[in-house]
Amino acid sequence: MQTLVLLGLVGLLAQLVDGSLGMAYGVTSTTLLLLVGTNPAAASATVHLAEIGTTLASGLSHWRLGNVDWKVVRRIALPGAIGAFAGATFLSWLSTEAAAPIMSGILLALGVYILIRFTAWGTPRGQLGKPIRRRFLTPLGLLAGFVDATGGGGWGPVGTPALLASGRIEPRKVVGSIDTSEFVVALAASLGFLVGLGSAGVNFAWAAVLLIGGVIAAPIAAWIVRHFPPRVLGSAVGGLIILTNVRTILRSDAVGASDTAQNIAYLVIALLWVGAIAWSVRAHLADRRAEAAEAVAVPGQASGEEPRVEVRD
Repeated sequence: MQTLVLLGLVGLLAQLVDGSLGMAYGVTSTTLLLLVGTNPAAASATVHLAEIGTTLASGLSHWRLGNVDWKVVRRIALPGAIGAFAGATFLSWLSTEAAAPIMSGILLALGVYILIRFTAWGTPRGQLGKPIRRRFLTPLGLLAGFVDATGGGGWGPVGTPALLASGRIEPRKVVGSIDTSEFVVALAASLGFLVGLGSAGVNFAWAAVLLIGGVIAAPIAAWIVRHFPPRVLGSAVGGLIILTNVRTILRSDAVGASDTAQNIAYLVIALLWVGAIAWSVRAHLADRRAEAAEAVAVPGQASGEEPRVEVRD
């Protein structure tokens, strides 16, 4: 019972993060399942089954708030589904011994990317309104879908930064479009795992609890994306993913690090993590001060009023 309650909280928190950043539901949930000793393929299958419901709820919430660019969804969802199905069947064929380090390595790399991406650069802007071409979205969807299934998460960490870096779509619509298209990706991945593992490879009780937590959080996350600083949240989540997956790798039979080496590694990661969060908070506050200064420079902006325009003959 305690495990189910914990998984419900994880599903809720993971969806809050995913709905706000456009990434990390699968990465966060799969990392925890691996931490308690779940088979890598079964962990990814369980999370993706839950994601069918959470991504549907998240997509509907983002759609109602106007956070979805349907052209992007149409062009990236199908390639993503193909990549996810291929990745799921590939992971299902691997032995547990071979799959565990592969999945932990992918999750670690995604965690490092998320931490560096949001700490160092925040959310890029520019070139808004220019179309995103299919020749960019198709390979992006294939790659993100494959990584998502084999790593237990990756659709957001691969797809969201790539769309943000293009600068051609508003950040809130990047998050909404990625979350909405992930429904198709989760469905395809789940089918791939059912083909490769059968229904016995999925813990339906765990998937249901993750789903309930995620559905509860979905509308809250769609609202948070407009208010919570993604730079700070990205740094916090990235560090958590790094710490947990480094722990898994260091304790694996392939590495077998001593307790002293593990403690040193944890300490170094923790210090870097705290430093990254502090840097992100500092950068966010600096951005807010700059925005406030610009608003004060324009009459009426500081109080939220429309600027007055004087018309002369």
